[in-house]
Amino acid sequence: MTAAVLDPLRLIARHRALTWAVAKRDLVSPYAGEMLGGVWAIVHPMFLVALLVWVFNFLLGSRFGGTRELPLDYTTYILAGLVPWQSFMLVLTRSGTEIVGSASLVKQVVFPLEVLPVKAVVLALPPMVIGIPFLLVYVLLTTGTLPATYALLPVVVALHIFWMLGLAFGLSALGVYFRDVKDVVTLFVTASIYLLPIIFTPGALPVGLRYVITLNPFSSIIWCYQDVLYFGRIEHPWAWLFASVFSIGSFFAGYAVFRRLKPFFGSAL
Repeated sequence: MTAAVLDPLRLIARHRALTWAVAKRDLVSPYAGEMLGGVWAIVHPMFLVALLVWVFNFLLGSRFGGTRELPLDYTTYILAGLVPWQSFMLVLTRSGTEIVGSASLVKQVVFPLEVLPVKAVVLALPPMVIGIPFLLVYVLLTTGTLPATYALLPVVVALHIFWMLGLAFGLSALGVYFRDVKDVVTLFVTASIYLLPIIFTPGALPVGLRYVITLNPFSSIIWCYQDVLYFGRIEHPWAWLFASVFSIGSFFAGYAVFRRLKPFFGSAL
């Protein structure tokens, strides 16, 4: 039992150098020949975050926050949920085609296929690597302090990464046999901003939509991020339990699916 639990973690650790090399290549290759090259991979998410701050703070001048229920401004509220969800969206949209799009590597017996879904997660991290430090600096500059809950940030990020790894393993394996996976996921990602507690404030939703958002498993991790980055308190204690269960469950279930289907990838492509 212990070996089965540690097996995916050992594989990820063993191939970390190869994973980083492949991810770095894929991150930079779209900008080959351009003057700034791979710098654009950083500029794009940074520009989006800065644009949101400008729109909500200066263009719209939103009146929001300053109460116990909603302690900080709307920009912080939006970014606390949108930044981590951007990474989820990238994993969801990339994972379904990771194996199919790397057929030449799949047919090489010596290549560790686990690298491909893990690479998808690495490529989804730039929005968080840029956005979360930006948000920390923004909160510090606008309020003069950081809530004590920011100490929990490594915990929620770890849960987030495990969840993304599970999705990447599972979707990449299923995408080999069900090519429609990417299209179904694209539809979900398109509608996701309205199915999660990201742009909607607590209590501002119709009752029916509240149930939809509450039942959406992804809402739990968004609420955890909001507790840490926005509320400054554990506003959604049950969300932490759900996020932990979904995160660990997704990781091992996704890896189990990948491991079961991996021997047949070559013949299916």
